[in-house]
Amino acid sequence: MPHQANPPAATVHVVDDDDAVRESLVFLLAAAGHSVRSHASATECLEQAPRTDVGCVITDVRMPEIDGLELQQRLADAGCDLPVIVITGHSDVPMAVRALKAGAVDFLEKPFDDNQLLTAVDHAVDACRKIAGASAAARAAGEKLSRLTAREREVLDAMVAGHASKEIARTLGVSPRTVEVHRARVMEKMGARSVPELVHMVHALDAAARPAGVPDRC
Repeated sequence: MPHQANPPAATVHVVDDDDAVRESLVFLLAAAGHSVRSHASATECLEQAPRTDVGCVITDVRMPEIDGLELQQRLADAGCDLPVIVITGHSDVPMAVRALKAGAVDFLEKPFDDNQLLTAVDHAVDACRKIAGASAAARAAGEKLSRLTAREREVLDAMVAGHASKEIARTLGVSPRTVEVHRARVMEKMGARSVPELVHMVHALDAAARPAGVPDRC
């Protein structure tokens, strides 16, 4: 069997100005096998949290200077893709709605069950790994795409649009045999084993480059 690389290590960032709560969360997460970084404020988290991490952020809502919701927004504005789990000691439905609409993956009200938090963290880390994997795949596809000639790009676009070789030949004003040569080169350069795989690669690249909320071109 081929060797499978271990998934990238994940780090959980705990942000809470309450020392006791923060230390309790760090202990719980570390005991569950997570790598944990502790931040006594949102400012400290923004200064220290790596932008290319795999993991998640657990943040309290009510903190001085920068609260948890503003931290969530600032992380997003800085291009940090770490999923955010928001916790609070105050029942506040509008606040929960704001947090979830802003992209939080979960909103937990204190006191919460330890297993509830650990489950939320596991889901957040899994989501982060999927995002990281999709980004890496898109970068690889982009590098391969850059190796295509202008004519090969035209053939690629036509293939992705579902056009047959004869139709592509008529559109480009070349022979079907020439199109077949270009198709073979496109498949080889992109490392695709089939046209559906090629289409999937291009759509993944489009999705990675498309701003959030913009629909697919298909």
